[in-house]
Amino acid sequence: MDLSIVLAAAEHAAEAAHKSDVPFFVAGGLLASFAVLISVFGFKKPDFPASEAAARGVMTVGAVLVASAMAMIIYVNT
Repeated sequence: MDLSIVLAAAEHAAEAAHKSDVPFFVAGGLLASFAVLISVFGFKKPDFPASEAAARGVMTVGAVLVASAMAMIIYVNT
């Protein structure tokens, strides 16, 4: 068997197995948007978030967005 045929088949298999990067870009975009919104609210309202429960909510949303972005980059690269 010719080596060029083997290499072409391997390249085709590698391209077929490649996953789309869109899930990571969506999760990363949501995380970046969240960071910008939190900073804008923080500059406009020095007492943001107003309560301890709201602060926990903001931190939870941030942690979920970070975890989802990390999960998506692992999913895309495996």
